[in-house]
Amino acid sequence: MLLLAQDTTQDTIQVLIIVGIILAIFLGLIVLAVFTRYFRLWIQSVTTGAGIGIFDLLGMTFRKVNPAVIVRSKIMAVQAGIGEEHGVTSRALEAHYLAGGNVPLVIRALVAANKAKLEELTFKLATAIDLAGRNVLEAVQTSVNPKVIDCPGRSGAKQSLDGVAQNGIQLKVKARVTVRANLRQLIGGATEETIIARVGEGIVSAIGSAASHLIVLENPDRISKTVLARRLDAQTAFEIVSIDIADVDVGENIGARLQADQAEADTRVARANAEGRRAMAVAEEQEMIARIEENRAKVVEAEAEVPKAIANAFQNGKLGLLDYYKLRNIQADTDMRSSIAKMSPTNRKAGVPTGAAT
Repeated sequence: MLLLAQDTTQDTIQVLIIVGIILAIFLGLIVLAVFTRYFRLWIQSVTTGAGIGIFDLLGMTFRKVNPAVIVRSKIMAVQAGIGEEHGVTSRALEAHYLAGGNVPLVIRALVAANKAKLEELTFKLATAIDLAGRNVLEAVQTSVNPKVIDCPGRSGAKQSLDGVAQNGIQLKVKARVTVRANLRQLIGGATEETIIARVGEGIVSAIGSAASHLIVLENPDRISKTVLARRLDAQTAFEIVSIDIADVDVGENIGARLQADQAEADTRVARANAEGRRAMAVAEEQEMIARIEENRAKVVEAEAEVPKAIANAFQNGKLGLLDYYKLRNIQADTDMRSSIAKMSPTNRKAGVPTGAAT
């Protein structure tokens, strides 16, 4: 029994030794695989002073972070003199990567800003700009190398900014606006379209305030100074460096055209009023004619009553026959005098009425 127990113990020890050897080999293979996968990145980190260890690389894999992006970005920052004292740590890079940011773009922007001595761009601000959807590298480049914007834009329907001076002459202006990126206002700041709209509004307003178009043609910089004084870059992502008037052309005489249109409108109103008055006069004339006919009817009716009155006078003895003949003679004499009065001097000598002479 004792020998059997010793044999069983020896077999158990051998099994444990074999299992241990297998586990050691397995762990060795795992370590070798990890070392093989991250050896190049680890060597780059060690030789450049990035300070990212092999276990940090392994942890990035578990956190679903691309180690190559983080290591190369950290190396780029360290080589450019941007270290952890500037907030560029491997943890910060990982956090920005997990937030959906473009880590290499942010580091390149920081390097460009550091070379250009733009102290206002920090790592925190750069990551915020990147997460806001803006191209932080392009913003840094625009801040270093100002950008020229055509006003009006080339993609717009209008080819020039049209303004009318106080003397009614239209001016067509083309301008070029030189801007640089305002890194502090890049988040939430207005874009190029707002700059173009504000500058266009300022130019049209400056032309409209000029007493004559000749003043603008003599001093185009008058427009630039007036527009720059209005601080049109407020609450925008850009800072206006200068506004240059590229071209000024004379357009139409808007004032004269408006006056002509007004005169034509006044003429039409006067014609309408005259036509109304003419219609009223015609209506009044027709009314007078109707009244004349009405009065003539009354006269005829009155004349019809005369014979009746004469007959009644005869019957009542108020009018005698001789009195009637005297009345008829007076009436005939009156008619004769009226006929003579209507005759012209030439026909009066000949005894011919005026209406009979031709």
